[in-house]
Amino acid sequence: MSLEAAAKPSGKTVLDMNSYQWGVLFAAWIGWGFDVFDGLLFNYVAPNCIPSLLGLPLGSKAAAAATLSYTGYLTSLLLIGWAIGGIAFGKLCDRIGRSKTLLLTMTLYALGTALCAVSPNIYWLAFFRLIASLGIGGEWAAGASMVAEVVPEKRRVEAGALLYTSAACGLFLATQVVFWIQGAMFKASPEIGWRYVFACGLVPAGFAFAVRAFVKEPERWKQVKSNPSISELFGPNLRRITLSGFGMALVALIGWWSCNAFLPIVATTLAKGAAAKASLGKEATQVMVESWKALATNCFNIGGLLGTLLTIPIAKYWGRKPMYLIYYLASGLAVMAAFGLPMDPHTRLYMYFPIGLTVFGVFGSFTYYLPELFPTRLRATGAGLCYNSGRFIAAAGPILVGVAAARGQVLHVLFCIGFVPLAGLLLLPWVVETKDRPLAD
Repeated sequence: MSLEAAAKPSGKTVLDMNSYQWGVLFAAWIGWGFDVFDGLLFNYVAPNCIPSLLGLPLGSKAAAAATLSYTGYLTSLLLIGWAIGGIAFGKLCDRIGRSKTLLLTMTLYALGTALCAVSPNIYWLAFFRLIASLGIGGEWAAGASMVAEVVPEKRRVEAGALLYTSAACGLFLATQVVFWIQGAMFKASPEIGWRYVFACGLVPAGFAFAVRAFVKEPERWKQVKSNPSISELFGPNLRRITLSGFGMALVALIGWWSCNAFLPIVATTLAKGAAAKASLGKEATQVMVESWKALATNCFNIGGLLGTLLTIPIAKYWGRKPMYLIYYLASGLAVMAAFGLPMDPHTRLYMYFPIGLTVFGVFGSFTYYLPELFPTRLRATGAGLCYNSGRFIAAAGPILVGVAAARGQVLHVLFCIGFVPLAGLLLLPWVVETKDRPLAD
């Protein structure tokens, strides 16, 4: 007897899901949360990590310029590796299974991130980040497909959105770890603290083996497992579906990565400007920098968590197409207001809440919308390609923002990013509506 069958609901259940189904959701939740945690640690330590590896004095103009440009390049490299891993492991997931792929990808991104701690120079850092990015990209499709196939049909939206709340929790955990290590333990030695931050990336490896021991392959996949081909996604029956998922994910990816990759740098720049006006010393400035980064990130995370949960009622009662209309319109307005309106530097940090609510929140929909589009034998392949292939294009965003930021134009460029989700509204006529449609086998 399978674990699914052994865990039949008895009596009252929460959201009509039994203990095994909740366990699967939690396993995928852990995997994605640590995925985000490992993937974004670099963004928070970049102002100390990059100058240290380049031999530049921390706090110097040369260090600031190098941090902005290299953050763009390394974030774009992460996105390229993420895309490759997402597509490759998505296809592998449909072939060997969801839980096996979850184990492989979690172990890969944990090891890659931890190795960044021993990087002797910027090139080794880039290489280790590339290794981590392959696992980071591959984990999402395995977790999202597994949850969609295990939970009850009528609770797929709730389960998918709950799955994505782990992203906000992963970001929050990364913020706290960085603040604890760089802002407290090593506040006097920031050129060393970032290495200990990366070492924390190894933690998910232990959870990966626990997940593999508990989670079994979904019965849906066992019945139709095959060797899928990516070319099938562009056949006559699936071409429009694939392009629908790809288009919506692409718009979201460009906005998210252009804004989030430079969140710590924007907060650092604003904090250093305020500290200079107040004539603060080195340690006091470092504490202010870390606290301002934490504030901006927490605003972004809280907004993202709330925005993710709000996709549930909107998607269930109005549908997927109206949901994307609301989120992309609000995303454009939020980004333009945050980076275009004149305001006090500290007040600008709070504007990351509406950005998180919209730019971050819309991602809660992809964990249920993309798996809904494809049949079981192509579910991870299709969802992985749609969710990740757009990163090849989105990779240009951080580079452009980084180059502009190095020239002192970061707020102006980020303001222009607000036009991306507004342009995405033009794709809505081609979006495939999946409201009330059963999961296809």
